[in-house]
Amino acid sequence: MTFSHDDPGTDERAWRAWGRLDLVPLLDWEGVGHVVVVAAHPDDESLGCGGLIAEAARRGLPVDVVVATLGEASHPGSPTVTPERLADRRAEEVVMAVRRLAPQARVHLLRLPDGQLSDHVAAVRAAVTAHATAGCWVLAPWAGDGHPDHSAAAAGASAAAREAGATSLEYPVWAWHWATPADPRVPWGQLVRQPLDAEVREHKRSALAAHRSQTEPLSDQPGDEVLLAPGFVAHFDRPHELFFASAPPGPTLEPAYFDDFYRDNGPDPWGYTDRWYEERKRAVTLASLPRRRFSRAVEVGCSVGVLTAELASRCDALLAVDLAEAAVEEARRRTAGMPGVDVRRMHAATEWPEGTFDLIVLSEVAYYLDVDGVEQLLEWCLSSLGPDGVLLLCHWRHPVADYPLRGDEVHRLALTRVDLAPLVSHEEEDFLLDVLARPPAQSVARASGLLPG
Repeated sequence: MTFSHDDPGTDERAWRAWGRLDLVPLLDWEGVGHVVVVAAHPDDESLGCGGLIAEAARRGLPVDVVVATLGEASHPGSPTVTPERLADRRAEEVVMAVRRLAPQARVHLLRLPDGQLSDHVAAVRAAVTAHATAGCWVLAPWAGDGHPDHSAAAAGASAAAREAGATSLEYPVWAWHWATPADPRVPWGQLVRQPLDAEVREHKRSALAAHRSQTEPLSDQPGDEVLLAPGFVAHFDRPHELFFASAPPGPTLEPAYFDDFYRDNGPDPWGYTDRWYEERKRAVTLASLPRRRFSRAVEVGCSVGVLTAELASRCDALLAVDLAEAAVEEARRRTAGMPGVDVRRMHAATEWPEGTFDLIVLSEVAYYLDVDGVEQLLEWCLSSLGPDGVLLLCHWRHPVADYPLRGDEVHRLALTRVDLAPLVSHEEEDFLLDVLARPPAQSVARASGLLPG
């Protein structure tokens, strides 16, 4: 998702006229003893969950607010304020705003680089882990909000919440700007609602007013224009706040599920051989590989071997594995005679091939596992990834009722690994693709000598 702050966006009157938001189920506060809020930038906390912070304070709950960046890149063309001065100003503003919501709240400024939070997911995760406890709420910007810093904050926060046994909630900010009522890109069924009474709404308005560098122009000169226009701020003056609550993941799917699926849906149940969507996605996958050729690769979940056959031309040796017997037989038939290709039946949730690989491909496979299964799979990948190896992940983003996880959740788990750094990231409505390497990851230009290493 990409959008422009300068676009007029969806008018708040459209959201109010829709009516569905007023029918969203209410948040249940029972058993909540602590609230941890993550903001990618100063003002996220006030916009997205300022009312909830004020309500938590009224209930006597401790509140920690973790602010990842100081938003110093919000006015890159300012002729009057340097990024350093703007960072100091925004730090003061966010502390004041939080005090107006919850006077006893603790504010933690991480001072990570604005606009580059995807490189610091591990730092966000560590900061949230220091405060999250079992049974608390961890709130962060919605991962699908359209801003890369928001996605990174969500990745670190959700990983920390999972480790602590906390409940993870995500608040949309920019989605109210670019989305429209009933927009299919938004998981409306996951929303929960926190009503805001007059007192709480007044606290929230006061907190937003504290963010003067965002709600007012820095000066009357070009480059100092207001960032949060009144029409945008109107989205956050509602009598409620809304949060995405992820459903608990289901268990890892068993091999019998896939044997039955192939039996009931034919030899190519996902249409790998004849769908343009799949053909295009394979082209994106192959184009994202940072090297022309690899020595030894493994493809986990090869299905009927369509991607396998194309990867084979880029690899000296390629091991392709799948747990469904029908898929393995078809993949062997398709790749018969291709040099260096070995297709085996293997359940990647319980076993892993021996040896070292310089390319590991996880394409449309990891969401069949639960969280523990994905983390175990990532451990195996890291244990067998060579020093210059790369891990490629590509996954469908839309929910599937039977699958324990969604593609976004799989990629979040991978991106929170401190021993992996993103080399390529591709995002569109239907799928995510990430190529990860051991840090520091070099771009293709640097690795090939076009730029100094």
